[in-house]
Amino acid sequence: MPFQIAKLDIPDVLLITPTRFDDDRGFFMETYKKSEFVKAGIPGEFCQDNCSLSQRGVIRGLHYQLAPAAQGKLLRALSGSLYEVAVDIRKGSPSFGKWTGALLSRDKGSILWIPPGFAAGVVALEDHSELAYKTTAEYSKPHERGILWNDPEIGIRWPGGFTNPIVSDKDRVHPRLRDAETNFVYHPGRPSASDSG
Repeated sequence: MPFQIAKLDIPDVLLITPTRFDDDRGFFMETYKKSEFVKAGIPGEFCQDNCSLSQRGVIRGLHYQLAPAAQGKLLRALSGSLYEVAVDIRKGSPSFGKWTGALLSRDKGSILWIPPGFAAGVVALEDHSELAYKTTAEYSKPHERGILWNDPEIGIRWPGGFTNPIVSDKDRVHPRLRDAETNFVYHPGRPSASDSG
């Protein structure tokens, strides 16, 4: 099996470890295989690919899109290392307002699945850290929303020990979760366990 798939503390968020084949030429690994990902509960259709490059200490997020333009995200590092977080914003979820996260690095090759109904954020732990990700819905400006990256009620422990992280002006003014607009409802047993209303 080319992938090991593990549930994180919030079980709908999955950490995927590909099997890597190394030799004196370099390495080879599969980074996506629809049949195996669908078996693990990850939708089979992605419609947009994104890529960001960040210097050490950059925090991006916490970002999400409202339903019906909600995005599931499949993320991996192309260079450097980053710590990606997911915050559960599904009303009625047993983990509402809680966060989980995983280290993504070029060396390890790990992939993170964040389903719709979560706000996502990332911190770059090295210079020239490049993050690539697929989304289940295209970017939609009218549906774009965010939550404050350091909302004390969520209490994300961002690694790296940055006392003054680099955050965009836009991300600095997002509301706290308690004031944010969301329209996700938790439905136990569904693959993504979230949708609108």
